[in-house]
Amino acid sequence: MKYTFIVLAFIVSICGIRAQEPLDKIIATVGGEPVLLSDLAQQLAYMRERQPNMPADAACSLMENLLVESLLLNQAKLDSIEVKDEEIDSEVNVRVEEILRYMGNDEAQFQTYYGKTVPEVRNQMREPTQQQILVRKMRQEILSSITVTPSEVREFYNKIPRDSLPYFSSEVELGEIVFTPVVNPAQKKVAFDKLTELRRRITLENTSFAELAEKYSADPGSARNGGDLGVVKRGTFVPEFEAAAYNLDKDEISPVIESDFGFHVIQLIDRKGNNIHCRHILIKPDITNEDLVKAKSSADSIRNMLMTDTISFSAAVKKYSDKKSQSYNNDGLKLNPKNGSTYYSIADLDPDVYFAIDKMKDGSFSAPVELKEPDGSKQYSIFKLISRSRPHKASLEEDYTKIAEAALEQKKGMFLIEWLTKHTSDTHIEVDEGFSDCGFETKWGAVLRN
Repeated sequence: MKYTFIVLAFIVSICGIRAQEPLDKIIATVGGEPVLLSDLAQQLAYMRERQPNMPADAACSLMENLLVESLLLNQAKLDSIEVKDEEIDSEVNVRVEEILRYMGNDEAQFQTYYGKTVPEVRNQMREPTQQQILVRKMRQEILSSITVTPSEVREFYNKIPRDSLPYFSSEVELGEIVFTPVVNPAQKKVAFDKLTELRRRITLENTSFAELAEKYSADPGSARNGGDLGVVKRGTFVPEFEAAAYNLDKDEISPVIESDFGFHVIQLIDRKGNNIHCRHILIKPDITNEDLVKAKSSADSIRNMLMTDTISFSAAVKKYSDKKSQSYNNDGLKLNPKNGSTYYSIADLDPDVYFAIDKMKDGSFSAPVELKEPDGSKQYSIFKLISRSRPHKASLEEDYTKIAEAALEQKKGMFLIEWLTKHTSDTHIEVDEGFSDCGFETKWGAVLRN
């Protein structure tokens, strides 16, 4: 398809110059939304990095995706769908933090790569992020009412040729009881005293709060920004932190407060209604080997009670498991963060968990397993093997939930096509004549000639 090669050639100029704005061109208009050549070129460049042997119709496929998103965006604006500032801030912050982590939190490298400072990039990302959220909300609104019945699931399954049914790998369903080490009083005092001294330097010696946060705070996400937590709405922080922050006057420094994360000193930067902007310094007490030994000892004792039926698994979860763990409010059942289900493929398991349960039978309990959290802290978990499936060809009996999800996605896809067909007919759409050879699935309106 001829336009693929035109766009691929244009990528060179975009990828080679990051600090400058490339020359651009409108290649489509959908209602009031323009589609730019640079948008398509950037997506093609991204695809080419991950898929060197791109299909010949890559530009056409990506172009149609952009047209769909523009139609959804146009309709979202017509329907006055709202996106709050805190939603935008939250997503922008997550994306920037991911980039910084990839760069080893080196802001100099970040600025060299993008030709802009971190705050400048955050500001630049706000508008496209808002548009992405609008598109997502519009899609959700369109498809939120779509469901499938058991008869539709069976019909979907029966239409799959028997020799085309997928094979599913072995999966396990796990329960857990989480034992988080309790910090001893001596280490708490060390952390409290350290933060008290930092507060004294800020309030009595006029030392920069931001400089001390950057140097000493144990919250890596905010420390690099001088402890700045951004603008957030009420209900974002843990209760102890929030109560202290909302009681401060502008520029006031809080006393040292304690939360589940450790000890904090907070400075209020600004507050408007329920939105608050503050910075903090976090000092976490150290967990000693003695604390870890006590946690493991507790886990061993509870496992013995489970093995001798002295206590049920459900009762042990409620009485002994860490209330902050995800599984606590799910009767101990672990959810797979990759798909939100209760099933884990072997590849999804932490190696330590896999080796702990590998030889276990259904209904049995593992010895305490030491696991490291993303922030580097350690905890112990006892795992209950609830069920284990063997590799098998998909069947309604064993895989109803997965088949139902596939049937639902197919039904949503068909409904979205119907929605697109209806709205392309009553929306003014023009597409650049260079795409006339693309075999789009949807009729996208008149030719736009430049």
